Amino acid sequence: MFNDRVITLALFCKVVDNYGDIGICWRLARQLQQEHGIAVTLWVDDLASFQRICPDVILQADQQQVAGVTVRHWRDQDGVFTPADIADIVIEFFAVDIPPGYIAAMAECAPRPVWFNLEGLTAEEWVEGCHTLPSSHPRLPLTKHFFFPGFTAKTGGLLREAALDAQRLHFQSEPASVTAFLAQLGLAPAEIAATKVSLFCYPHAPVAALFEAWQQAAAPIACLVPEGVASEAVQAFLGAPAVAGAAQTRGALTVRVLPFVAQPDYDKLLWACDLNFVRGEDSFVRAQWAGKPFVWHIYPQDDNLHHKKLRAFLGRYAGALDALNAAALAWNDAPVGSAAGSDWTALWTAFAADMPAMTEWAVDWRRQMHDNGDLSSNLLQFASSLRSSPGGK
Repeated sequence: MFNDRVITLALFCKVVDNYGDIGICWRLARQLQQEHGIAVTLWVDDLASFQRICPDVILQADQQQVAGVTVRHWRDQDGVFTPADIADIVIEFFAVDIPPGYIAAMAECAPRPVWFNLEGLTAEEWVEGCHTLPSSHPRLPLTKHFFFPGFTAKTGGLLREAALDAQRLHFQSEPASVTAFLAQLGLAPAEIAATKVSLFCYPHAPVAALFEAWQQAAAPIACLVPEGVASEAVQAFLGAPAVAGAAQTRGALTVRVLPFVAQPDYDKLLWACDLNFVRGEDSFVRAQWAGKPFVWHIYPQDDNLHHKKLRAFLGRYAGALDALNAAALAWNDAPVGSAAGSDWTALWTAFAADMPAMTEWAVDWRRQMHDNGDLSSNLLQFASSLRSSPGGK
């Protein structure tokens, strides 16, 4: 219980995956403020990456208000804090180290704040057993709880705004709006009529090989790439600098470089495309809410640990969709285990043939994820239970 007053929340984010980490935290901060009336302070270390997805961010400001959220530039681990500075709910994203002075002040609060470590998204089975587990501070009278997003009812679910489904349906139900949106991004009528693919990946993805296969495709393909993504392969295909607005057609493939867009327009891009290549966690989740076929480029980890996480997700998601499994593994440089290997011409031929089945499954999967509830509501419900439980701090 928070005594029916405005709840304050501090969310600490350090940008590791360029845009993915801040993308997740910014969506969560906005939703908590807009849908739940919480006074959110977002601490972020990399304002430049933040500004790419939220143009209203001022790079020189130590503190600013953006869309109702207080944004503070997290410059270092220094700082002296008092209990008055501490939020009711404190979230550290992906095990970042909160400034020691802030933690010390947390211990002086009465009642003490609810403290979460919001973990990264994974489909591995062990998550269900670790979700909401407590962890006592080694020296201070503080308890932190682990909160895991996930794909089952035994996890925290996925980030999803309450109005997202209605916004998507409204957009997709008006073909003229879709056409106008794509034209605004620079697409010509022939590109709008083609099979549209959004491409967001890490630099090591086999983009050149995929482009080669797409040039030989049976039907026209328009590949839409945000500026700065896969720059080397895109520039080689264009024969010119990979800047926003640049485009080139070779064979069946047209590659067009798009400006980096704010999050609401990125959602529209996913909704407007027939296939989405996504990376990291934020765009990965948004692709699932789009209900379209997608291929995930997972953030690489030492000793290829990301391959285990990739296979765990594919085991839950892809099922009998063999072409999707093969393409996803090859895209992530994981052993494919088929005669096609990393032959992208063969992989794409099989993938294209299975896209109707993939689309049908993507819609069903979205329905299942919806039934798990949304991450922010689930997190607040658990926070309330901790505060109101016997012995709650």
